[in-house]
Amino acid sequence: MKRRDFLRQSVFASGMTLIPSFLKGMEFLSPEQLSGYKNVIIIQLSGGNDGLNTIIPVSNDIYHRLRPSIAKKANETLSITNDLAFNSSLKPIKELYDLGEVSIINNVGYPNPNRSHFRSTDIWQTASDTNQYLSTGWVGRYLDANCQHPYEAIEVDSALSLALKGNDKNGIAVSDPKQLHRTTREPFFKNVITHVDQNMLNEDNQGYLYKTMLETYSSASYIHNTSKIYTTQNQYPQTPFARNLKTIADFIVSGLKTRVYYSSLSGFDSHVNQLNSQDRLLKVYADGIHALVKDLKKNDRFKDTLILTFSEFGRRVQQNGSRGTDHGAANNVLLIGGSLKKPGVYNELPNLSDLDNNGDIKYTIDFRSVYATILDNWLEVNDHKVLNKAFTKLNFV
Repeated sequence: MKRRDFLRQSVFASGMTLIPSFLKGMEFLSPEQLSGYKNVIIIQLSGGNDGLNTIIPVSNDIYHRLRPSIAKKANETLSITNDLAFNSSLKPIKELYDLGEVSIINNVGYPNPNRSHFRSTDIWQTASDTNQYLSTGWVGRYLDANCQHPYEAIEVDSALSLALKGNDKNGIAVSDPKQLHRTTREPFFKNVITHVDQNMLNEDNQGYLYKTMLETYSSASYIHNTSKIYTTQNQYPQTPFARNLKTIADFIVSGLKTRVYYSSLSGFDSHVNQLNSQDRLLKVYADGIHALVKDLKKNDRFKDTLILTFSEFGRRVQQNGSRGTDHGAANNVLLIGGSLKKPGVYNELPNLSDLDNNGDIKYTIDFRSVYATILDNWLEVNDHKVLNKAFTKLNFV
């Protein structure tokens, strides 16, 4: 079995997820030493969020005609312009927008879109073409090319997404630093750490596993000890999503040497009775982001943070017969941060009079241009090396 396949099938590729790259000394840095250290938080709205009922073309007759029972009326929304409005559940995001801290990018997608949740998620997470199947994620390749330690990309969850898996390095999944630390201090781990030697750290599957365990042991200690520097006293909503964002805030303010954080909110596959379910989930999202931003601002870290929110696809423009929407194509992307170069509505609105053959919004911005811009302009690394080809840069940061 190839080493890459071995790792993906092992326990270490999921719940306790770890990273390859040889064991190195941990770098314990104080928050002061990390002043100005830029990071990106990636939020996936899993299931295919309906972009048209998130950022709403309130004056568009086609929108109202094709969605007779689920279209949002102007008095049910939060106005951006005469033609555009936020879903009313996004009031905290609208407040950030009014402060110049949100950029809305419309019509984001890719050529020949796939409408399967699993395949489209893989495409977004690997930054592949539609007909290209990659076993590494774009953040994982960022780790391969630019990072030494697993904790430089963290998914706050119990399992690691493909996005954070590289050829030689994987990001680390951790939902509770204390629990991760306790687990790696159990007798099994201690026994391995005690008995492993340099000759066992070769490139076969067993050696690879030993290296991974060693790195997890060290990373768990680093994350546990460093994250204790700061524990927020700010109030967060009592939702799993908000708790994940609280953990991210604690990591950032503590000075953890992490550049990329990843988390998700699921439930957006709204085929039936969409209005109530989507509004509820968007409120969970907005309230969690509001608490996170407040925390980061209080600790002067918001200016160094960029929050990217995406979904694997949008929804069909025309509602279905169950007061919901079916899988679509292009969608909007939200960018939130304290150092945006172009806040507001970044580009043209969806053209609802020129849909594709399936009745979906056509893309005008390739999602990989968003990634390329973050890599090059924000994380200051070679985007071409990570994405395997060149994409047009945008100017939001």
